[in-house]
Amino acid sequence: MNEPQITADLISAHGLKPDEYQRLLEIMGRAPSFTELGIFSAMWNEHCSYKSSKKWLRTLHTTGDQVICGPGENAGVVDIGDGQAVIFKMESHNHPSYIEPHQGAATGVGGILRDVFTMGARPIAAMDALSFGLPSHPKTGHLVKGVVEGIGAYGNAFGVPNVGGEVRFHAAYNGNCLVNAFAAGLAETDNIFYCAASGVGMPVVYLGAKTGRDGVGGATMASAEFDDTIEEKRPTVQVGDPFTEKCLMEACMELMQTDAVISIQDMGAAGLTCSAVEMGDKGGLGIKLILDNVPQREANMTAYEMMLSESQERMLMVLKPEKEAEARAIFEKWDLDFAIVGETIAEDRFLILHGNEVKADIPLSKLSSSAPEYDRPWVETPKAAPLTSLPEIGAIEALKALIGSPNYAAKNWVFEQYDTQVMADTVVRPGLGAGVVRVHGTEKALAFTSDVTPRYVKANPYEGGKQAVAEAYRNLTAVGALPLATTDNMNFGNPEKPEIMGQFVGAIKGIAEACRALDFPIVSGNVSLYNETDGTGILPTPTIGAVGLLKSLDELIAGQPQAGDIALVIGVSHGHLGQSALAYEAFGIEAGDAPPVDLTDERKNGEFLRANRGVIKAATDLADGGLALAAFEMAEGAGLGVELDPADIGALFGEDQARYLVACDAQGADALAAVAQAAGVTLSRVGTFGGSDVAFGADRAPMAELSRLYRTAFAAAIEG
Repeated sequence: MNEPQITADLISAHGLKPDEYQRLLEIMGRAPSFTELGIFSAMWNEHCSYKSSKKWLRTLHTTGDQVICGPGENAGVVDIGDGQAVIFKMESHNHPSYIEPHQGAATGVGGILRDVFTMGARPIAAMDALSFGLPSHPKTGHLVKGVVEGIGAYGNAFGVPNVGGEVRFHAAYNGNCLVNAFAAGLAETDNIFYCAASGVGMPVVYLGAKTGRDGVGGATMASAEFDDTIEEKRPTVQVGDPFTEKCLMEACMELMQTDAVISIQDMGAAGLTCSAVEMGDKGGLGIKLILDNVPQREANMTAYEMMLSESQERMLMVLKPEKEAEARAIFEKWDLDFAIVGETIAEDRFLILHGNEVKADIPLSKLSSSAPEYDRPWVETPKAAPLTSLPEIGAIEALKALIGSPNYAAKNWVFEQYDTQVMADTVVRPGLGAGVVRVHGTEKALAFTSDVTPRYVKANPYEGGKQAVAEAYRNLTAVGALPLATTDNMNFGNPEKPEIMGQFVGAIKGIAEACRALDFPIVSGNVSLYNETDGTGILPTPTIGAVGLLKSLDELIAGQPQAGDIALVIGVSHGHLGQSALAYEAFGIEAGDAPPVDLTDERKNGEFLRANRGVIKAATDLADGGLALAAFEMAEGAGLGVELDPADIGALFGEDQARYLVACDAQGADALAAVAQAAGVTLSRVGTFGGSDVAFGADRAPMAELSRLYRTAFAAAIEG
C-alpha cells in the first residue's frame, strides 16, 4: 500500500509544529515515512510527552519513607507494612468521554486498572471524579448518563468496588466534560513489576486482545482543543471489553508467579508505540518489532494503524526465553492471544518491520529524551478582590439552595449504579466520606478519597492547589486513617495561553507545598491539557486522589451521632464566604478570594483528631457549604435532626479550612475539651444532634422535608 506523501498539512494534522518537525528531521537525518511521522506524533504529543508540564512536575514533593516507587512508572507504590504495598494512580479520559461517553468512560476505567495490575497488584478499589456542564445544557444529561453507565458497566463486570469520587456541574464544562478515573491495588513488596526492559535478544511478547483500528490517533486527539469537527473524532475513541480485561489480569497474575517476566507494560495511550518505546528507553535498549506477528482482528491493517491503535485489553512484555512455553500455556488457558512480536536489541533503534519492509527505523532514545520540552510563558493569576457581602438570605433557605442543587444533593443516583461491595471488603461505601476497604486477610484497611474545588483554583491557583491536598488529607483523617500519599490529575485548558499556564504553575506550587508540609507525597499522576472548546477553557481542575492507612479497623471512625450527642468544631472559624458554595448556588456569584490554607493548622488539627478518635463517634471535614451542610449531612445520614447555635450566615456557611465537625457524647466532649487546650487546638461546641428538625438559631424546618429534597434533587436535575 502506498503511504501518503508528507506535506505541511499532514504534519499539522499530526499535531507537530514546524519547529518540532525540524527537530524530527535533525534526529532522523532524512524525511520520515508516514509510519515514522505517526510514531513521533504519538510520542511527542502533550498527552504522552508532558512537554508543557515536565518542568513544573519536577518541583512536586514525591518522596517519603513510605514511598517505594514515585512518578515515572505505571503507578505509584507505597509501603503499608507487613511486606505489602498499595499501588495506585489517577488518569483522565476527558476527550474520549465527551465524544462517546459510554465507551470513553468505560475504557478510562479499563486503562487505569491495567496501570495497576501491570505492576503486579490486584485491584481492590476504584473511584471517579466527574465534571459536567450545567444540567440545563442540552448535552449534559446525555453525557452524565453515558459516563456513569460506562463506568458502572466496566467496573462492575471486571469486579472492582467503586468506593468514592465526586460529581460537579458548572458552565465551564459545557463543551468539555472531565472523567478522571482512579484505581488502587495490593501487591507484595518483593513482587512488584516494572517496565524497564533488560537483556539483549529477549523476546518481546504481545498479550491479550487482538488489535483493531479503534483508537488510532487517540493520544493526538487528546492533545488538541475541540471545535465544530468533534463528531469526526468519534473513531479515535476505543472500545472496551471488561470480561477480556478480567481474564488478562488473571493470566498476568498467574504468569507473575512464575519468574518469567523481565518487564511488562500495558498498552494505553499510543498503544504498541508508547509501550515498546517506554520499555526500551527505561532499559537503555532498542526494540525490533515484526508487525506480521501482531494478532489482528481487522484485515489489511497498515503498520501505521497497528503502531497507533489504542485497542483495549492489551499488554507488552519482555519474557525470559526459557519460560516461553509455560507463559504461552497460561495465556492460551485464559483464551487470550500470546504472540512473540519482536526482540530487544543492543542498538539504539526502534525498528518496525511489516511485510518484509522496514516501516520505521528511529533512534529509540530520541523518541523520549528528545521530545520537546517547553518553558511556556505564564502570568500569575491576579489577586481577587475580597467578597464584601452577599444578598440577605435565611439560613434554612440557604441550606435548601445547596441541598437542592445537583452539586450538593445526595449522589445515590450515581453510585447506586456501581458495585460498591464486590470482593466483600468494602467497609465504608460512597456517600459517607472517604471510602474504606479492608486489606483482605489482615487487620488493616485503606481509605480513599478524591478532592478539588475548581472555583478556588480559578480565583487563586496557589491556595486552590493547597486546598485540594488539604481537603484530601482531612477526608482521610475524618475516618481515622493516616494519610499516606497522593496522585494528581491536572486538568487545564490550553497551556499556550499564558493565563492558563499561570493557573497550572500556581496550582503546582500550592500542591507541592501542601504535600511537603503534610508528608503526603505525590507518587503518580496525569496531566490533561487543551480542555477547551472553541477557545473556552474549563475551570482549572487539579484533582487530588489520596490513600490513607488504618493499621486496624479499631482505628476507624465510621459511627453516626445519636440523639443528645454534642456537635463540636475542631479549628478556627472566620466565616469566609469568598468563592463559597453558598455564593454560587444561592446567588450565582463567583467572587472573592479562595479561603487561605494554613498547613500548620491542617497538620496539627488532623493529628489531634486521629489521636483522640477514641472519644469521637462521628467526624467529617468542613469544606464546601461549611458547618451547615456538614451538620445536615451527618444528621440526615443518622436519621436525626440537628440544632446549631450559630445563626450568622458566615458562621454557618463559611468555608474556612483546617476544620472538622465531630459528634461526641457529653463525657467525650468534656474529654476532648480537656486535651484541646494543651494541644493548642481550637475546639468549639456548636450544637446538638437529635429531634426531628434542622434548626439554625430560630430558623428551622423538618428534617423529613429537607431530606426529601436532598435525596431527589440530583435525579430531578439529570432526568429533567
